[in-house]
Amino acid sequence: MKIVEQIKAPVAHEMELFEKKFQLAMASRIALLNRITHFIVNRKGKQMRPMFVFLVAKMIGDGEVNDRTYRGASVIELIHTATLVHDDVVDDSLKRRGFFSVNALWKNKIAVLVGDYLLSKGLLLSIDNGDFDLLQIISVAVREMSEGELLQIEKARRLDITEDVYYDIIRKKTATLIAACCSLGACAVSPGSPDVEKMREFGEMIGIAFQIKDDLFDYGNERIGKPTGIDIKEQKMTLPLIHTLQGASKKDRKWLINSVKKHNRDKKRVKEVIDFVKNNGGLEYAVKAMYDYRDKAMEILNTYPDSEYKRSLELMVEYVIDRKK
Repeated sequence: MKIVEQIKAPVAHEMELFEKKFQLAMASRIALLNRITHFIVNRKGKQMRPMFVFLVAKMIGDGEVNDRTYRGASVIELIHTATLVHDDVVDDSLKRRGFFSVNALWKNKIAVLVGDYLLSKGLLLSIDNGDFDLLQIISVAVREMSEGELLQIEKARRLDITEDVYYDIIRKKTATLIAACCSLGACAVSPGSPDVEKMREFGEMIGIAFQIKDDLFDYGNERIGKPTGIDIKEQKMTLPLIHTLQGASKKDRKWLINSVKKHNRDKKRVKEVIDFVKNNGGLEYAVKAMYDYRDKAMEILNTYPDSEYKRSLELMVEYVIDRKK
């Protein structure tokens, strides 16, 4: 059985029911909107985020979920989908998971409006049902994700990212949504309990490890077999490069920054930067940091009694670290 299927197994029934509820949550009286949302739903990814919501809810709720759990999972998926549609517009990206993106097929104006629609549907789903505690969790996540993106854009212009700033960016950009999934799962079944904050921290640790793993893919992996250098081409300062810059001589530092700033489209120069980072401990440092965050996530999980839901969450943590893409 594939690892994702193993993770999903204890909540397979809930995920099936969730899919139906999620499609209903997206529905509109506008034919064009329904056509686009149908297109989006049929090209869904692994749906890790709703899985986090249900696994955490069942671990904390002794195997039980409620209507709030389904609404929490739907809200997170609506908001996440909205951010992906908007991201493709911002990045001028024409593909998403191997298919054409919404903006490629229906142009930017419609894509932005569809993203806005999904965002408002998510917020109204919470408001209409009085789930104000869930709404607060998701609203904080949306604010932090926007701040993270803007902070990254601001820093990319000057390439003056320290490790602290890097962690601030990835915590907001990536980790905050996974943290929201986990705290939503806890809040849905046990509102106001210490589990809500504990699970938020758990999700944040996984989210940070997830992003560091993504950063490492830029330096090559077994599946691709060669480095991609995409982050360097896009002038993104990731942990392996930041650490290498911190320990580099003045001359090497100047060469590295100049390479990323002015020669980021030169394949030969990008390869030289990748080799320099590899040879100066940048990758080992980032791998160690990733495992440290994994261990912190596991420490939090270990405070809960054993269950099939806890085991699935442990598998999820390992999957984040071991995935090949």
